Amino acid sequence: MRIGNIDLGARPLLLAPMEDVTDIGFRLLCRRLGAAMVYSEFVNCDALVRLVKQSMKKLEVCDEERPVAIQIYGKDPATMADAARIVVEQARPDVLDINFGCPVKKIATKGAGAGLLQDPPRLLAIARAVVDAVGDSVPVTAKTRLGWDHEHKIIVSLAEQLQDCGISALTIHGRTRSQLYTDTADWTLIGEVRRNPRMRIPIIGNGDIHSIGEAEAAFDRYGVDGVMIGRATFGQPWVFSRQELTTRQKVDILKEQVLTSVQRLGEYSGILHSRRHLAASPLFKGIPDFRQTRIAMLRADTVDSLFEIIEKTYAMIA
Repeated sequence: MRIGNIDLGARPLLLAPMEDVTDIGFRLLCRRLGAAMVYSEFVNCDALVRLVKQSMKKLEVCDEERPVAIQIYGKDPATMADAARIVVEQARPDVLDINFGCPVKKIATKGAGAGLLQDPPRLLAIARAVVDAVGDSVPVTAKTRLGWDHEHKIIVSLAEQLQDCGISALTIHGRTRSQLYTDTADWTLIGEVRRNPRMRIPIIGNGDIHSIGEAEAAFDRYGVDGVMIGRATFGQPWVFSRQELTTRQKVDILKEQVLTSVQRLGEYSGILHSRRHLAASPLFKGIPDFRQTRIAMLRADTVDSLFEIIEKTYAMIA
């Protein structure tokens, strides 16, 4: 699969953009474990044009994680265009992605993210404005959903329109905004978009992929060019690895994730940032009376205490 001049290889797996998850440390880890491309946390365009420090910090990338995409969101075409120029100048990402799919209330109900699925003309105006703003400096892609709700699944026609705006690749999450993350992701329309003979750009499928096997099945059944994995990375960043890893290796990866966060954020904040991944890891499912251990993980406030809990847990599953 190629996006512009970026060759991601055959059947690439991509790390989805996720708020407060896909920071630089996590992206580096997922790249090392097999993700073909990684995405930043989504960045508010209004904050970018005001040069808000916290949002500007999200533009930090390093060469080791490339190819990397920066994702932005907003509701005003001119502001999105200005933000796109800032991203290109500051981060020089390999890909600039537009968020048309975030379903959370504070974003969607204000007319950004998936909220734009209720206003296709504005959505397309944003796409055109961003593409025009960055020119040939970086490919512009988009991530969206099937539609606003069950009665308005517009993705098949919208995909063609986004392609006409100059979008270089499209990621589709197999739910409507109204579904949020409930029910099962429906890939049927994703496959219909991919089979549309008028579609020339790569189509990336997203939603309910938890393993390499499920990703391969999606490639086979729906013909997508790439598969994006999001929530399934919580507690198992090795989901991208096509090599079989031992339990010991997986435990060490989780500990590495903690240390990376601690180095970047300090001990307390780094643990706070990463321990929810530990508590959610499928590696520990099935352990008798794990609830108390999970609570202990969530309460740990030093690396030593947290690692002691992890090693005791490993002894139960080794």
